[in-house]
Amino acid sequence: MANNKNNSAFNNMKYEIANQVGVNLKQGYNGDLTSRDAGKVGGNIVKKVFQTYAGNK
Repeated sequence: MANNKNNSAFNNMKYEIANQVGVNLKQGYNGDLTSRDAGKVGGNIVKKVFQTYAGNK
């Protein structure tokens, strides 16, 4: 049960970040994304996770 909750939170964060950095991420297949756009989303996810982790210490 907790895994679904975490997965849902991650997906929400992923789409929120994609929107913030101007990447058109859609539900389902996103194979048409460039590596640069995918990296923008992934990099910002990592950045946010580290900021959250550092804030909880």
